[in-house]
Amino acid sequence: MAPPLLILRDINLTFGGTPLFEGAELSVSEGERLCLVGRNGSGKTTLLKIAAGIVEPDDGEIFIQPGTTIRYLPQEPVMLGYKTSLSYVEEGLTAGDNRYRAQYLLDQLSLTGKEDPATLSGGETRRCALARALAAEPDILLLDEPTNHLDLPVIEWLEKELSTTRSAIAIISHDRRFLEKLSRTTIWLAQGTTRRLDKNFSKFEGWRDGIVEQEKTERHKLDRKLVAETEWLRKGVTARRKRNQGRLRALFALRKLRRDQRGPTGQVNFTKTDNAQSGKIVIEAKSISKDFGNGPIIQSFSIKIQRGDRLGIVGPNGAGKTTLLNMLTGKLSPDKGVTRLGTNLQMVTLDQKREMLDPNSTLANALTGGGEIVSVGGQNKHVIGYMKDFLFNPEQAQTPVGVLSGGERGRVMLARALAHPSNLLILDEPTNDLDLETLDLLQEMIAEYPGTVILVSHDRDFLDRTVTSIICAEGNGEWIEYAGGFSDMISQRGAPLEEHPAPKKKSPASNKVKSHTPAKPTPSKGKLSYKDKHALETLPKTIKQLQADIDKQQAILNEPNLFAGNPAKFELAAQALNKAQSDFADAEEKWLELEILREELEGA
Repeated sequence: MAPPLLILRDINLTFGGTPLFEGAELSVSEGERLCLVGRNGSGKTTLLKIAAGIVEPDDGEIFIQPGTTIRYLPQEPVMLGYKTSLSYVEEGLTAGDNRYRAQYLLDQLSLTGKEDPATLSGGETRRCALARALAAEPDILLLDEPTNHLDLPVIEWLEKELSTTRSAIAIISHDRRFLEKLSRTTIWLAQGTTRRLDKNFSKFEGWRDGIVEQEKTERHKLDRKLVAETEWLRKGVTARRKRNQGRLRALFALRKLRRDQRGPTGQVNFTKTDNAQSGKIVIEAKSISKDFGNGPIIQSFSIKIQRGDRLGIVGPNGAGKTTLLNMLTGKLSPDKGVTRLGTNLQMVTLDQKREMLDPNSTLANALTGGGEIVSVGGQNKHVIGYMKDFLFNPEQAQTPVGVLSGGERGRVMLARALAHPSNLLILDEPTNDLDLETLDLLQEMIAEYPGTVILVSHDRDFLDRTVTSIICAEGNGEWIEYAGGFSDMISQRGAPLEEHPAPKKKSPASNKVKSHTPAKPTPSKGKLSYKDKHALETLPKTIKQLQADIDKQQAILNEPNLFAGNPAKFELAAQALNKAQSDFADAEEKWLELEILREELEGA
């Protein structure tokens, strides 16, 4: 077996008095495919930067085989000072590299090479940086979150490109599906050290959980031994006896060992917030269209989103995902058609671009808006306690947001969003930079969330685990809703996402999900009937009265020991609640239909 191309051995590094690495190691051999995983803040990016020669460790050995070429893809590429995207890519080439490959890769990534780097979007910047890293065909590729800001077709193209490259690859990524397809070795960075698993990432989580459980058992045994030895010391020790002196030294050594141990990192604690229930119909769109002058973005799209739905939106960058999301949530008016929002909506949006975060604000102020108290779930929490729920240390309270890592800023956005009561949660690329454990807990939170969720994501595994249906961009302004997660959508389309599915004969069993909608009232001579006008005026009052009745019956059912003390009253209240909820849903749906009809007629 050929010797490794790159070896990091016994790497030590301390930031601000806290050890980041204590004996960390990494080796990369020719053609190897490894992934580097660990919690946000564990030092994954720093370890790759040490391997790339960007960061110098305090201590340790670094060996690179002579003649080995290394290219590093940073998490946040900087393209200042370059006139075009092509000049940026070509800057990474050396004398012996194929210069035509730079333009070829840009073409593959839907860039011309003439773009001004200062005007590129986040996704375009990431594609340009990928082209630069890949163009040189180095011996070792170090990729830090390569799928961030990329759409699904580009992610799938990148998987194919990396699977055929001769370069050895070390990847940091939160995208489970991406890691499972490409990795053969997994490096786990935790508590300042690295552990190596010579298996695909799909085997990692079970292996990790076994190690965590074993370490927990060993710490428990050590604690028991410390208790026993401390009890012996408490009873009195004769220092003149040589045996006692040895045992005393052993006790001090045990105490130091336990004090120096770095236990497992805590977990993010998502606290549910109190929220009022929305109406049964959350959003209804009827034949909405949008065109900004370069062809239709959305064309005659209809959907009915009901309370409790988990809806994903996918498609290439530029397809109009944000436009569709803004139209559904009422932020953008359609050119044609109408969108109506249901009653009693409390909407919270998670902007994963972090544009809402002031980089000069402290972490504490970003969470509270000023002050020291955060109101979560109807209870006041001190900001330090809330910070701990999201794995921030108390000493970080006055840290400027701008110096936090991408994953830490992602946790700040989550903390801010989840502190607000809501029954409609809008998540725009929520997985960017989050570690795998935080992603698991976010998935659990979405599953238990009592309201409605609409999310935009390029993370295939995350979509499979969270959504109940997906709206997919099919091209030319057409959007189709598919039942199930991402894998279900691909199965129903019969084609990968970058391709358009083969034309199918229209039939009642079409892939397009259609909600059953009762027959709408037909207007006479292009206007509402007197009966419909009267219903439009009176239904809001009826809906309000029904909501009050629902609250009343629910209060009765919440009385302590009601079922045991007065079962007849409990049964009557339960029946009344069911009837009120049913009448409320019917009245709200009728009102939404009439409102849509009225707006259609007024716009005709």
